[in-house]
Amino acid sequence: MARPRKAIHCSCPHRAGYSAVYKPAGTPLKELETVLLTQDELEALHLCDGEGKSQIEAGVSMGVSRGTVQRLLAGARCKVARAIVEGKALAISGTGEKPETGPSEGIV
Repeated sequence: MARPRKAIHCSCPHRAGYSAVYKPAGTPLKELETVLLTQDELEALHLCDGEGKSQIEAGVSMGVSRGTVQRLLAGARCKVARAIVEGKALAISGTGEKPETGPSEGIV
């Protein structure tokens, strides 16, 4: 059985539901595959790449270990790169988990 998720402190502006979706211009969203970037991944990306904090400093800000920040950051960078290179939509989720209902069709 998996260990329960630890609460992570997030100061990024994207919090509720799909607060933002970035997609290639000229293609309707319903025709695109979507890559989901979780709130935790966005926060790690924001702190390390946006604010220039080290992974240790980001971990302190988020209330998690450096290793967790490293894992979140690697996943976020991979997802952003895949969305840009493969022309997919990038949806920013308001939670650290994938939604069970709503616009989840085609989410990777």
